[in-house]
Amino acid sequence: ILNQLLLPEQLRYERVDGAERAWKAINSMEVRGAPAIALVACLSLALELAAGADGADGDGGDGVAALEAIVDQRLRFLLTARPTAVNLHREAERLRELLRGWSRSPGITAKELRERIIEHIEGLLAKDREDNESIGAHGARDILRRVPAGATVTILTHCNTGSLATAGYGTALGIVRALHGQGRLRRVLCTETRPYNQGSRLTAFELLHDNIPVTLIADSAAAAAMRECGVDAVVVGADCVAANGDTANKIGTFQLAVAARHHRVPFYVAAPSSSCDPALPSGAHIPIEERPGQELTHLQGLCLAPPGIDVWNPAFDVTPHDLITGGVVTEWGVLPPGDLGLVL
Repeated sequence: ILNQLLLPEQLRYERVDGAERAWKAINSMEVRGAPAIALVACLSLALELAAGADGADGDGGDGVAALEAIVDQRLRFLLTARPTAVNLHREAERLRELLRGWSRSPGITAKELRERIIEHIEGLLAKDREDNESIGAHGARDILRRVPAGATVTILTHCNTGSLATAGYGTALGIVRALHGQGRLRRVLCTETRPYNQGSRLTAFELLHDNIPVTLIADSAAAAAMRECGVDAVVVGADCVAANGDTANKIGTFQLAVAARHHRVPFYVAAPSSSCDPALPSGAHIPIEERPGQELTHLQGLCLAPPGIDVWNPAFDVTPHDLITGGVVTEWGVLPPGDLGLVL
């Protein structure tokens, strides 16, 4: 994996050889973004299975049962790395369901079961990329229908939702890439996204790399930018979308939605269906991760605040569904937030 903590100053890839290393990478935010978290976690499990790390090589029921137990244990462990991102929870449950069905196949061996699991996990990479491209196409189409024919648009985005957060292309940045590919993107305004600066370190890095016009702004400049810079839409990602459309995303998203409502700028959430959790009736039920206070008080070892100051550092906030005025963009299309529960 590309160590995102070192960007943009250093490009360094880290070897992930199993679930223990994947847990550390996810927890420390060497890798982040809900789809990427799920992919790295699942791929680390596939690596362990391919290496025979489960110890369940025997044929017959005992070997199959032992393999099921190991997979369940590793999934439970990986789920503790970051609690808010729902994609890993959804993929873990889907794998458990598949495993239960496969294990009942007459005469199946542990080796065959292992191969099916690995094949399924490898397929998640291609599916994520395909879903992102669909999200990009749907979102771009909906944004362009709101502007005069042939007009170019300015998009404001928050955090990082591109290739670094997914298997490639991106969710919110997938929409940006689709607009750029059609020659209809004027500019992207990306927030710095404190305290981890995913916007300035990652989004700006990605867009410059792809020659997409981008301007970096301070988080606190977003409302002024909507008033002064001709923003046509705010497009953000999501770590979890509840059944009623309430959305948990990087801290600072809620205030962007409030500002967008005031300025009558459509506010979109771009998320694959794997980020939607129909078991959560509303955003009040989404677990919100709190990060160490040092992320706010220090920057690369430099103290930014007086020692001993009390710190509240939630990694995410919840945007109520009624502020998502553009809609939730999934691989199925652009859905009004209130309709999500009908299709999930």
